[in-house]
Amino acid sequence: MKKSSYIVKASLIAAIYVIITGLFAPISFGHGIFQLRISEALTVLPIYTSAAIPGLFVGCMMSNLIFGGLGIIDLIFGSLATLIASYLTYKLKNKGKIIALIPPVVVNALIVGTYLKILLFKDVNVLVTIGYTFLGQLGACYIIGMMFSMALDKYKDKLK
Repeated sequence: MKKSSYIVKASLIAAIYVIITGLFAPISFGHGIFQLRISEALTVLPIYTSAAIPGLFVGCMMSNLIFGGLGIIDLIFGSLATLIASYLTYKLKNKGKIIALIPPVVVNALIVGTYLKILLFKDVNVLVTIGYTFLGQLGACYIIGMMFSMALDKYKDKLK
């Protein structure tokens, strides 16, 4: 893939992530114990293109900066969780979608769930915040993300 094409794809993915996060900000950043970030459905994209790795990272970072409210911890650790998960999804893409989508669910549950406990839910057991984050990611990645992926399968050769 040409460098300019790669940058354009990554930028578009980042922009779409930010737009979706903003449109659904009340449930993406509701600061309730259960959050569903619809934009996390885009974590299927590393299955189709490596440009999704920086795209999702930048999109998450910008979303946390613009719409978040948990400051530098969310900006750094939430974005790093997305970067790690995207990279692992890309590496697992040949194992099938069910396996490839495990990292966005597990990595975000562990990292985001842990700092949500520290920042917002001090009186709640960390396993509870991890569990609710896991459920939100499961819904975004495996339900919405899989439907999105089925639509993308028609165009997978053009997405590389």
